[in-house]
Amino acid sequence: MSFLARTGDWIRGAGGRRGFLLAFAAGAVSACGFAPLQFFPALLVGYAVLVLLLDGADGGPKPVRRGAALGWAFFFGQFLVGLHWIVYPFLIYPDANLWQLPFALFLPAGLALFGALAASLAMYFWQDGSGRIFIFAVMLAASEWLRGHIFTGFPWNLSAYGWGASLALLQSAGLVGAYGLSLLTILFGASLAELAARRWQLPAAMLLLFAALWGFGAWRLSAAPIENVPGVSIRLAQPNIPQAEKYVRRLILRNWQRLITLSTRPGQVTHIVWPEAATGFPVARAAGALDQIGLFTARGQTLITGSDRFIRDAKGLTAYNSLYLFAPGGGLPQTYDKFHLVPFGEYLPLTGLLSSIGLSQLAVGPGFSAGDHPHVLDARPAPPVTPLICYEVIFPHAVTDPKAPRPGWLVNITDDSWFGPWAGPHQHLLSAQVRAIEEGLPIARAANTGISAMIDANGRVRARLALNSMGVVDAPLPRALAPTLYARFGDLLFLALLVAAAAAASGLGSVKLRAKERN
Repeated sequence: MSFLARTGDWIRGAGGRRGFLLAFAAGAVSACGFAPLQFFPALLVGYAVLVLLLDGADGGPKPVRRGAALGWAFFFGQFLVGLHWIVYPFLIYPDANLWQLPFALFLPAGLALFGALAASLAMYFWQDGSGRIFIFAVMLAASEWLRGHIFTGFPWNLSAYGWGASLALLQSAGLVGAYGLSLLTILFGASLAELAARRWQLPAAMLLLFAALWGFGAWRLSAAPIENVPGVSIRLAQPNIPQAEKYVRRLILRNWQRLITLSTRPGQVTHIVWPEAATGFPVARAAGALDQIGLFTARGQTLITGSDRFIRDAKGLTAYNSLYLFAPGGGLPQTYDKFHLVPFGEYLPLTGLLSSIGLSQLAVGPGFSAGDHPHVLDARPAPPVTPLICYEVIFPHAVTDPKAPRPGWLVNITDDSWFGPWAGPHQHLLSAQVRAIEEGLPIARAANTGISAMIDANGRVRARLALNSMGVVDAPLPRALAPTLYARFGDLLFLALLVAAAAAASGLGSVKLRAKERN
């Protein structure tokens, strides 16, 4: 305890530039808690260090401004390391995009502003004792929710995903969702700062809480039977086509034949799923491709594939990033248009301003228009399915349509070759696992370069194909569970936890509102 006390004093005493660099380093190390390393102690300790730095700022001049700077530095380090793969899209088409590479720093720098806001508000309401831990957790968790919603949202690497190494702990997302689990995770990590003041009660209580959550998750996993939908077998095709080769004219036929070869491998399957934009051309406008797809449906198989879709009307040509479902027996396919588009990848925000300085989107071809909302498609003999294209799967409580009948499964088609060869695809896969847990729905995930996987309603990966490999995953479709608590009530449960944490902060001490001249 004396060692922890001395360490705490040293961190609290880190002022000026030294404190700023320490916050950045703590944030960078905390990113090791996310996939693929999944070393959760790094995330927890990182939050404790930030609390101690804010303790130091509390005793100095202009604590709110100092808190904002420390919060920004911490989360700039966390996002810089955790999202390092964001540079990869600029390298795919270097002739067009390499000069824009420095702008990749804008994403972690911009996302860190949410952390700056949270830390500055926490400093405004800071107090002595354990109450400050709850204030910190409330502000930081609220900023994560805000990050997931404002400006189309980007809830990547939420604090809850720091438990990727423990599927049992992730089961609590079925109760309170990813945002609720993030709040509890931040509270756990921040409580460790109490050990530097020789106060062990709150860390011990949080340890017991997470032990209970782990026990609940272990019970949930052991009690959930391995059941499948009878008569349904899914083939997930992973063609492993590098992004730079997908739209090259002389390689289009080779890429198409690779999809056909994978799809016609021996095996009794009812559904074949190809990745996002798998064809490399608008499939609905290619008569020869439609004829070959007709062979699958004539044999009684359903084909689900991603493809660009174009509609020409009086306003001109409109492009969509779409999914087609070709049912057995032919006929017109069902379509779904992606409604949650990727900024800069699929459309250019603030088009007039950014275009004037030469910035463009990274995707090939024209920008896409957005669809309306999640859809439910008829996928017989499988249950109805809701499609999710690429990063639509990262948004908690936004993957199903509450006004439509509940689907029996989700299908996530994606092209993670944009995310680089290492961390990005693993982080994306973990997001899909958490969505399955939250909704109690299995997810069939087909990714161009991986990681393709069949995920059951408890987030277990039943079958998978490794990153950067070509092949297929043949797996039965797991059964859906009854709607989870989170599926029924959504983020109302997170709001209830926020209110409870704020009440705990109020009950543990008096809040010190900052005088205007100290801000």
